[in-house]
Amino acid sequence: MKNEGIAKYIVLSAFGLVILIAGFAFAILQPATQGVMQTLPYICIGVGAGLFGGYLGTSIKKYIMKKDPKAAKKIEIEAKDERNVAISNKAKAKAYDLMQIVFGALILVFALMQVDMYVILAFVAAYLSIIFSMVYYFNKFNKEM
Repeated sequence: MKNEGIAKYIVLSAFGLVILIAGFAFAILQPATQGVMQTLPYICIGVGAGLFGGYLGTSIKKYIMKKDPKAAKKIEIEAKDERNVAISNKAKAKAYDLMQIVFGALILVFALMQVDMYVILAFVAAYLSIIFSMVYYFNKFNKEM
């Protein structure tokens, strides 16, 4: 296990907390905004919460693993275990299959709700980029194996 300091994760977590608080402050103090400024506070809340939670969890995990080297070694071995890697890959494949169905249904629902065309086209572009990346990696891994 690499010995990495947790200071950078704590700093990034604090940065996420600042963004989160700024998003809440903008949402409360500027309720009558228009355009991009109307959605910016909620984007800040989402990004801030993600950064805060993710990096705080990582810093806590690293702190605990630094305190107990035996547990850290055990976790590292389990993460690299072939069975666990196979289970993780199979779960990701099932989630991808489900995502294809849900994403297609969501596009259809938005089209039937007569949502603006640019929203539907954005969903279709994202859906197609996911499908094309799957085809690309399928061909890449097919040539390697």
